[in-house]
Amino acid sequence: MSQQLIEEAPHVSGQSNTPMTAPAHALTFEQVAEQLQCHTVDGLRTAEAERRLKECGRNEFDEQQGVQPIKIFIGQIANALTLVLILAMAASFGIQSWIEGGVVAAVIMLNIVVGFFQEFQAAKTMDSLRSLSSPTAHAVRDGNNQVIVTAEIVPGDLVELKTGDTIPADTRLIEAVNFETNEALLTGESLPVRKETASIFPDDTGPGDRLNVAYSSSTVTKGRARGIVFATGIYTEIGQIAVALRGKSSRRREPKRREDGTASTGRWMQAWTLTFSDAVGRFLGVNVGTPLQRKLSKLALLLLGTAIACAIIVLGSNEFNTKREVIIYAVATGLSMIPASLIVVLTITMAAGTKRMVQRNVIVRNLKSLEALGGVTNICSDKTGTLTQGTMIVKKAWIPGRGTYSVGATSEPFNPTQGQLGLQDAQPKDIDFQLSDAEGTPINPEEVVARDPTLQEYLNVASLANLATVHQVQGEWHGRGDPTEIAIQVFASRFNWNRLRLATGEKPQWHEVAEFPFDSDVKKMSVIFEHDQSQKQWVFTKGAVERVLSSCPRYAVGDEIKHLTPDVEQDILRNMEALARLGLRVLALASRTDIRHVIDNEAELDRGLFETDLVFLP
Repeated sequence: MSQQLIEEAPHVSGQSNTPMTAPAHALTFEQVAEQLQCHTVDGLRTAEAERRLKECGRNEFDEQQGVQPIKIFIGQIANALTLVLILAMAASFGIQSWIEGGVVAAVIMLNIVVGFFQEFQAAKTMDSLRSLSSPTAHAVRDGNNQVIVTAEIVPGDLVELKTGDTIPADTRLIEAVNFETNEALLTGESLPVRKETASIFPDDTGPGDRLNVAYSSSTVTKGRARGIVFATGIYTEIGQIAVALRGKSSRRREPKRREDGTASTGRWMQAWTLTFSDAVGRFLGVNVGTPLQRKLSKLALLLLGTAIACAIIVLGSNEFNTKREVIIYAVATGLSMIPASLIVVLTITMAAGTKRMVQRNVIVRNLKSLEALGGVTNICSDKTGTLTQGTMIVKKAWIPGRGTYSVGATSEPFNPTQGQLGLQDAQPKDIDFQLSDAEGTPINPEEVVARDPTLQEYLNVASLANLATVHQVQGEWHGRGDPTEIAIQVFASRFNWNRLRLATGEKPQWHEVAEFPFDSDVKKMSVIFEHDQSQKQWVFTKGAVERVLSSCPRYAVGDEIKHLTPDVEQDILRNMEALARLGLRVLALASRTDIRHVIDNEAELDRGLFETDLVFLP
């Protein structure tokens, strides 16, 4: 009995498929491992994982039933207008009006074939996409690292996560090293969230503040981690959203009740009558579907009623004579009221709309959905990932002595060849960004950087003080890493000056020696690189403008290095504010070359000794 009560209770956010004593974020990882009966080093036994898979089900939101031709076929027939046409066809054949009956039959067949073919092809396409998208996860089972299909991950699995991975299920972290995840799909926040393992949080902590949990379907933007899966399928946070979106309201009308909760017999009769009328309305299509579907269903019933009334009038005018000629005349009069070609016109119109959508790479699963889209008057949507792509683009870059670079509009944030690059000689604070010429004169990036050492040094910092990569695969551009760093890397790539070109390959120009990851206390990240040709080592730093400024006694202006006076510092801050007023995130770059020689992977490096005496490069 108690087990039944547990199963019927609503799922609590942060809980496992089988509830624990508290949500995972409110327990230490040792407590989570103990309650899920799993090992934090060797993971689950394979036999135990298979048993849990049968008990908990696959790590999916619902069963993928694949293409269902019969269901699609029935869906083409089960609407009021088609049913009225079928009745008209039967009546035509009943009075031996073969030509009219044949025409109506052809109309019905054309509608069914076009609609069935369109939906069947869309269903096959969606099924193919599902089969292609069969993600895997790295799990530890029997003490060995294994690649497991994500759908077969179970509560208690020990999973390993690294940069670029999609998290397979809600996971309580055991170990996290510089670990950040992008949870825009869940929270709408485009900035990555830095995770930790030691802390526990109150039971009622919101999903966005549970820093010891990594969520299903979010992506790893930085670092690595290990953790215990505690929730899979619909019991994950993203699964609960899917369940809520898919949830259907009850189709049974409830009676009006008295204050004591009881209802009279009359109220029960009224509720059941309304429930029955709702069911009839759903069958006839007058209270479900798109606005056009409802109007057509009502029109079909109106035409059917009109046809029957006309037939009765004809029979009545002939004193209800049952001679064959009178019946044929009555039926023909009734059939003439039904516009058999209407459904064909609608189907062909929808098919034409579908073709145009296909040309724009949109899969239309249901022809009627096009009409529903056309009937939308208001859209209430989250911003990130829906109205925007959840990615960032460098829009402005100011280099003292050179001017302000601007990037034009682009729909491909990872593509460095899209978007016009312009140069305005003025500083940001002196530019009226409302004017049409605010983006400056268009330039050829590769020609400009080839003859400008200052710009080259600026791009060295932008591309190397940066863990993100941008690359092209089969003509399509992809970015991996932190969204902010990807945006900066794309900007550097516009000049054909990026990390992959400078620090990889058979003979890289630069070699990374050490890294100081971003720290929320200092709001900076730095790397030490060695130039292959000169054997000189450089510190490259990026971070919040005010924090980088405080570490810079000098700044670069054109080809000169000058002392950073309070007046210059205020001028830099005014330029930062001018860019911030445009709604932009503003970062600063800096570099330093006079450092002691550091060997590869040298331990116990004090970042404070290297992140001082920098040269400011806005």
